[in-house]
Amino acid sequence: MSLPPGPPLPMLAQTVFWIRRPIEFLTLCRERYGSSFTVKLPPATMVFLTEPEDIKTVFTAKPDEMHAGEVNRILRVLLGENSVLLLDGAEHMRQRKLLLPPFHGERMRHYGRTMVDITEQVTREWPERTPFSLHPHTQEITLEIILRTVFGAEEGAEATELRDQMRRMLSLAESRALVLPMTYLSRHPELEARRPWKWFLRRRNRTDRLLYRQIAARRAEGTGKHREDVLGMLLEAKDEDGNGMTDAELRDELMTTLAAGHETTATSLAWAVERLLTTPRTYEKLAAEVRSATKEGGVDPEVLASLPYLDATVKEVLRLRPVVPVVGRVLKKPFHIAGHDLPAGSVVAPCIYLAQRNPRVFDEPEEFRPERFLENPPDPFSFLPFGGGVRRCIGAAFAQYEMKLVLGTILHRFDLELAQPAPVRIVRRAITFFPELGTRIRVTRRA
Repeated sequence: MSLPPGPPLPMLAQTVFWIRRPIEFLTLCRERYGSSFTVKLPPATMVFLTEPEDIKTVFTAKPDEMHAGEVNRILRVLLGENSVLLLDGAEHMRQRKLLLPPFHGERMRHYGRTMVDITEQVTREWPERTPFSLHPHTQEITLEIILRTVFGAEEGAEATELRDQMRRMLSLAESRALVLPMTYLSRHPELEARRPWKWFLRRRNRTDRLLYRQIAARRAEGTGKHREDVLGMLLEAKDEDGNGMTDAELRDELMTTLAAGHETTATSLAWAVERLLTTPRTYEKLAAEVRSATKEGGVDPEVLASLPYLDATVKEVLRLRPVVPVVGRVLKKPFHIAGHDLPAGSVVAPCIYLAQRNPRVFDEPEEFRPERFLENPPDPFSFLPFGGGVRRCIGAAFAQYEMKLVLGTILHRFDLELAQPAPVRIVRRAITFFPELGTRIRVTRRA
């Protein structure tokens, strides 16, 4: 058995670099050790992969050869044991099949009007010609979209309490300071009730009580009151044996949808505006396409969703500024990949950030050029912002649809200007790659 070369530093030093200077760490490893390299990060040694053929091997492996759920155990303390992200094998496939229908493309379009309305509502209060950080506003938009489309929360005391608690919980979960504690607790769950973890768990438990209360209230409605939101569909979903989800399964999948679908999309939208405003030609071309399509009768969700350059722009943002830099699989048996015979227990990690900058695949990979997705779209082993294979993110289509509608609505309503030095530096925010200062902009409302 052999591992690709990698940094000789001890695990603690590599972990600190990975948390505090991830871009420099990845770039240096790629330059020094080649297209595959080994790094020591808790809880295991990881082999990073950047070539399409190696990534294809991972994404097409048999279920008994590699497990993804074990790698995601770091998220257990937040998402719960039943999250589709933490399951493997038959359990994973069961949950995945139950979750797919609400996020299907046809179903997704039902939410378009809601997405546009929420964007217009939030942006209505934006200050003109005064610099502000965009990210808190995209967070507000994406959180409200999830609360409406997933939970069916509208107005009233119950909905307000749910919103406030979700904001507090998500703010805590996004802290970079939680990465190491969550890693530790994933390996030692018996320590959860002890200090210093209790402060985090109290907040999680408050959120849980609200979620279970929401689930109980919706179950009490029965099937007589038809609901169009995701929770309503999950309550009615049945597996092949005719069994529905338990309350614990519903709680964990709702928390997964909230955690995975809120911050990632909010950050991608902040990156989208940053990339556009540092590439004036692209900004002008996209703004012209959007405004030509929305000049009469306001914003039509289906018109926005069908715009080719807007679609290409969203994909190019996801290529050049992936929010999640890597996905992983634990080898359940010895495996040959990237020219090496790896032992069971190793973690292979397709590196989204480096794979999507591969100069063998992408001409001028550091250039922000949406045209590449119109001219010669990459294959799913070169463009993988949502992972791949049977583990590809269930909400991928939903997230891209949401990004197009939110970004298109903003460009329809405002002229934008970057209010911080460009290009904006990539920094870490918990497990995501984040634009420093949240992308500061100035806006002018269009007539």
